[in-house]
Amino acid sequence: MKLHVERLGAGAPAVLLHGWGFHSAVWDGFATELSADRCVYLVDLPGHGHSRVAPLRTLDDAVDAVASVIPDQSLVCGWSLGSLVAQRLACRHPGKARALVLVGATPRFVTDDGWEHGIEAGILEQFAVDLRGDPEGTLRRFVRLNTFDVPGARPAIRTLIESLRSRPFADEGALERGLDILRGSDCRAEAPSMRIPALVIHGRRDRIVPPGAGRWLARQIPRSTHLELADSSHLPFVTDRNAVLRAMRQFHG
Repeated sequence: MKLHVERLGAGAPAVLLHGWGFHSAVWDGFATELSADRCVYLVDLPGHGHSRVAPLRTLDDAVDAVASVIPDQSLVCGWSLGSLVAQRLACRHPGKARALVLVGATPRFVTDDGWEHGIEAGILEQFAVDLRGDPEGTLRRFVRLNTFDVPGARPAIRTLIESLRSRPFADEGALERGLDILRGSDCRAEAPSMRIPALVIHGRRDRIVPPGAGRWLARQIPRSTHLELADSSHLPFVTDRNAVLRAMRQFHG
């Protein structure tokens, strides 16, 4: 299962992993700036973007596919669903990740009796219904919801929406399998065993992944650093790009 990968810049490798329903163009602008001192690998996850021909099956299958197309000893940055891929990658393919950056991250997306830092499964399912019916419109509304009332965000929103039109959206099968992954995956037991440095970045206004999930990860991962951005929601690398870039550079050198 070969994934589509684009490379920008030169230097130490940095891998960017997008979220469910999106594709790697969500990192446009951010990736260009990061590539000033890194070789940035933009990976379209299975079933998404230019990797639509690669079926999305399970989280482990997606992790193995990503591991096959990125260099060893990479800085691996995952957002939302991509953060689950990054967490599992660190444990399943330890030589691939030198350090992690987990953005809008959680070890478990949905709530249950032992986990209060998730969202109701019905919210995810409604999002999947909307994506199937109108993928571009749904992602546009999602972007606006998660950048609402953030000072100076409007130009970034317009640019991001145009970028999302640049490649195919996730197919229906990928949306269904992705929903299964978000509902069923649980990386809580793995967090204490992650022995590499990790930077956990979260927006305090995040309505998709509660900030408590990021705080929990930062407490459980032994070599973690935590950054919570007061005026950000689920897209801090869009609305607080400079702060996220600065934190990544200070974290990883």
